[in-house]
Amino acid sequence: MPQTKTETVTLSLDEARALCISAAIGAGASEETAQSIALAAVAAEADGQASVGLSHYVDYLESLEAGRIDGKAEPVVTRPALAIYLSDARGGAGHTGFDRNFDDIAKAARLFGVTIFSQRNAYTCGSLGYFTGRLAEAGLVALAATNGPALVAGSGSTKPVFCTNPISLAAPAADGPPLIIDQSSSATAFVNVRKAAEAGEEIPEGWALDARGKPTTDARKAMKGVLLAFGGARGANIALMVEVLAAGISGANWSVDAPSITSGHESPGTGLFIVALDPKLFDSGFEARMRTQLDRLSGQYHVHIPGPAKAAARARSEVEGITIPVALHVRIGEYSARQAD
Repeated sequence: MPQTKTETVTLSLDEARALCISAAIGAGASEETAQSIALAAVAAEADGQASVGLSHYVDYLESLEAGRIDGKAEPVVTRPALAIYLSDARGGAGHTGFDRNFDDIAKAARLFGVTIFSQRNAYTCGSLGYFTGRLAEAGLVALAATNGPALVAGSGSTKPVFCTNPISLAAPAADGPPLIIDQSSSATAFVNVRKAAEAGEEIPEGWALDARGKPTTDARKAMKGVLLAFGGARGANIALMVEVLAAGISGANWSVDAPSITSGHESPGTGLFIVALDPKLFDSGFEARMRTQLDRLSGQYHVHIPGPAKAAARARSEVEGITIPVALHVRIGEYSARQAD
């Protein structure tokens, strides 16, 4: 059967940001929280990451409305050591505490060579590369890890014990976009399975098990079952490493203890771990060496380098705007309209 063409609308990035900020305020967020989550979502959409862009932003709006995100929460950030920023999001968004302290985090990394931002009691943070990428644009090498509600089976298990537990690394490179690696520990992101289930599409083998612990390509059955880690035990071990960094160190909820991000009224209380270091203190020519190496890997060995494609997509989006389904635009607009009421 021929597929029905989805009606779309194109927004400039400024229009998208204004719409999303207004929608978050309409859903109950403070202006600061609204700006933090809106800028992150629009950045993901502009970078070509639609799965964690405006479609995922609806999860934020619904969670603000339901109380899974306390839109008025004031994060409390302490410094148990000069190079450590410990944030308690207090049930709020995962972005606000980081945004408030971004300049100080970067300054501390340049002063001490390395700094750590560790956070607990937050909603999930969407694109993890958004955090590391910004630090890379400030000339720093950054590594980040975060967790969420249990969706992924552990090694040898058929029960969910980890979230997709992504890990991201970004590094600046001279005369060009930074390297940005951002990948989940699962075979795919949860939003990809959810999207396939909503569309009635199958998923590849190796992505998930059904509720009986049997491999499945039926996305709807996968939604009732469990996701699988990439690479079997190796991917599951990386998920465990992420769990230790994100939840263990910060005191956040372990994934098995985290409430849902799509139902109920409790915060998932997730964790976020970011370490930033100044490579120039180790090697003053680091950025030039990175550019030479990335160009060599790409040009001579045909290695795909993560990061440049996002930068190119962002540059196009700045000129052409972003195109989203009309239904999504209407849904976000419904929250925006509440602010005017």
